[in-house]
Amino acid sequence: MTSLPAPTSKKLGLVIDLDICVGCQACATSCKEWNTGGYSAPLSDHDPYGADPSGAWLNRVHSYEIGEGEDSRTLHFPRACMHCEEPDCVTVCPTGASYKRQEDGIVLVNPDTCIGCKLCSWACPYGAREYDHDDGVMKKCSLCVDRIYNDTLAESERIPACVRACPTGARAFGDLGDADSDVSKSVASRDGYGLLEDFGYKPVNKYLPPRPRRNSNIEAGTQASETIPAADNSATEKLFAWADRVLSR
Repeated sequence: MTSLPAPTSKKLGLVIDLDICVGCQACATSCKEWNTGGYSAPLSDHDPYGADPSGAWLNRVHSYEIGEGEDSRTLHFPRACMHCEEPDCVTVCPTGASYKRQEDGIVLVNPDTCIGCKLCSWACPYGAREYDHDDGVMKKCSLCVDRIYNDTLAESERIPACVRACPTGARAFGDLGDADSDVSKSVASRDGYGLLEDFGYKPVNKYLPPRPRRNSNIEAGTQASETIPAADNSATEKLFAWADRVLSR
């Protein structure tokens, strides 16, 4: 089994705002498009418009209805690799194909040494590993490592494809190991959290919870404002955990 590298202070990752994600799938489709010729290329895609489509997707978006009655709301939940500080997918890999980079904390898969045993997918609690049947290897989000360090691109373009494509700005990219970075400040100001933190893998990617909503009711000619609380984080995490077990492939 593979040993983890020494901890790194730089932790590149994503912050996803669940309050403004509209579930449009732009992150998933832009990821698929970029990786057609990128680091994880090619991503298999069979019969995409047919009755039984299949293929490898490194980004997935799930939608849930939470709450009841007038307090209900639709929550769109994007899911990909969390680039954990202590990733079990790395420790269980028998060939060292799964590894965590010392310089920036990104978790990657070396397709030349991956044997497709799927141990990493069984170890990952987030369902983030995809087995590509065409290539016989595991694939996953690479944070567009071939894009963010590409000096042939304009500096403004050196961000993951999913972040660039998001029409609402629900996704942000940066160094979560730097307390003064914009992403770290947004996590601190919104009480952002890592998914299933109790598992101990220390996911780098963070989610910003939905904000409380205001509901206006007009009775007897007067208007009263009532705050609808945001979804409880612990309950939301339990929902995500259940849905991941059911929906992950």
